[in-house]
Amino acid sequence: MKLAKRLQSLMLGLAVTAANAAWAGPAATAAVDYKTATGGTGGPMVNQLNLQAPATQIAADIYSLHNLMMIIILVIFVAVFGVMFYSIFKHRKSLGHKAATFHESTAVEIAWTVVPFLIVIGMALPATKTVVAMKDTSNADITIKATGMQWKWGYDYLKGEGEGISFISNLSTPRSQVGQPGEAPTEKRGENYLMEVDNEVVVPVGKKIRIVTTANDVIHAWMIPAFGVKQDAIPGFVRDTWFRAEKTGDFYGQCAELCGKEHAYMPIHVKVLSKADYSQWVDGEKKKMAAAADDPAKVWKLEDLVARGAKVYAANCAACHQPNGKGAGPIKPLDGSPVVVDADKLKQVAVVLHGQNNGTMPAWKQLSDTEIAAVVTYTKNNWSNKTGQLVQPADVLAARK
Repeated sequence: MKLAKRLQSLMLGLAVTAANAAWAGPAATAAVDYKTATGGTGGPMVNQLNLQAPATQIAADIYSLHNLMMIIILVIFVAVFGVMFYSIFKHRKSLGHKAATFHESTAVEIAWTVVPFLIVIGMALPATKTVVAMKDTSNADITIKATGMQWKWGYDYLKGEGEGISFISNLSTPRSQVGQPGEAPTEKRGENYLMEVDNEVVVPVGKKIRIVTTANDVIHAWMIPAFGVKQDAIPGFVRDTWFRAEKTGDFYGQCAELCGKEHAYMPIHVKVLSKADYSQWVDGEKKKMAAAADDPAKVWKLEDLVARGAKVYAANCAACHQPNGKGAGPIKPLDGSPVVVDADKLKQVAVVLHGQNNGTMPAWKQLSDTEIAAVVTYTKNNWSNKTGQLVQPADVLAARK
């Protein structure tokens, strides 16, 4: 049964390779869904033996290049070991053969210099063409900045349709499916376990998308295998890459650079829509952003801030500090924390804004004044922390200056 499944996966890979020629132009295939066209899921498949089915021309070129290199390697392997084993078998001592005593052979030395050189040139030419194409980020239709942070991604639409849209993308797989340290999960794992997020990146099909990468804390890497994209996100540096999706659908990737204890919980989800659906999504997002824009001068009631803070905490803080506020390992608990219960409420605001312990607690300046005020108020009035303290958005706004 396992062998049959592996053969089935291999046949899928060969079928995808054979179909690459049909993917040359996005205009002809833009209406076709990726999952329907390839049988792929936009992410890793069960018993997968080959690369993911490509969804961009660059990924298709990489796939073809990979297969070409494998063929060349296989031919060299068979030729070298074939000659070696033939020579060992046909010229063995038991048949009366004696080892040759020649010292040098100019013809052999020329052959083993020229032949490998020609092989390397034959491999380098198509590889160079593909690598140069991968690095050409000019004339992009849409530019998106992807900021890696422990352990989530922040996205800012910098240029093109959707300019001004900004959001944080967190793992949305419930912790009950993951399980607590040393404990088994209490819920059955879903189809997209550890690959699903609360806010996916949305782009239109057939448009060139430039991804600008950077990081807030440590080195991360933005990777979507089906797009043939992997680019490091380095603090203090700006790198870029690009893709042009030729199929609509959902595509999954992960941070591909070991970035800390929650590295496995930092997925990437890109949703490719038709141009009309993308325009509709942009309009909806801008309306939501306008509706969600909080007035920092607004005075909130305690219960309203606590309710808002519970959502902010679940989305951004619970992964490290745990839903019960007890922390884990080097992550300090918030339940009973001296900083949290301190009468000077601005001490905790400063920690959230600027971080501490050399980045163990990262800075959260990307959250709005209201979100920071809400989550600080929530932690000050949850679990055993019954301080009754209230932090208003105006307090956070003043602390930023």
